[in-house]
Amino acid sequence: MKTSILFKIAALAVMLFGAQVVCLAQSAEKGKETFIKNGCWQCHGFVGQGGITGPKLAPDPKPFEFINVFIRHTKGPMPQYSEKILSKEDLADIHAYLASIPKGPDYSSIPLLAK
Repeated sequence: MKTSILFKIAALAVMLFGAQVVCLAQSAEKGKETFIKNGCWQCHGFVGQGGITGPKLAPDPKPFEFINVFIRHTKGPMPQYSEKILSKEDLADIHAYLASIPKGPDYSSIPLLAK
């Protein structure tokens, strides 16, 4: 029971902290440039659609703080990006870029697929 309450408090703190960091820099245009410059597109596609080696990131990216922790401490095939390579502001811009990518149309609105 105590663990559950502590987890909820920690999750709320992360959400609040993450929201403050994302507010520091939110330029989707700069985020797109940074996404391309750092080679993110090579695995995740130019619009974060995912590919053979990288999962889908957009639309609706994971919360900023999740992405920040994952990118800094990943143990998988993706390289870690320290703050010397990718600052929090740059990462916030990338997050803004991924969040700005619109969802594709519903398949049922495409006549060929609606049948």
